[in-house]
Amino acid sequence: MMDIDQFSKSLEMGIILVDFNASWCAPCRAQEPVIKRLAKTYENRVNILEINIDQNGELATKYRVQSIPTLILFKDGKEMKRFVGLQSESFIIQNLNDVLSS
Repeated sequence: MMDIDQFSKSLEMGIILVDFNASWCAPCRAQEPVIKRLAKTYENRVNILEINIDQNGELATKYRVQSIPTLILFKDGKEMKRFVGLQSESFIIQNLNDVLSS
């Protein structure tokens, strides 16, 4: 479990992709292998955090997560992009590359 202060601090520097999910959510489970591959592909360039909303309800509320999976892409603490629902690997890669090159 991660508290809001720890989470906020982890967002301050660099590019972070946060995956808000839950173990009982079928689309979240389908998204999981994609997230794992991206974590390897973008290692040392993008920090990927997986946040279980059942264990971190306060974070889900703070970031207005209403449906899962929700992916939020941050750069230096600022929300750059948000995607709700199951996303294709190519779509996430395109958006990660856009933020990396900005």
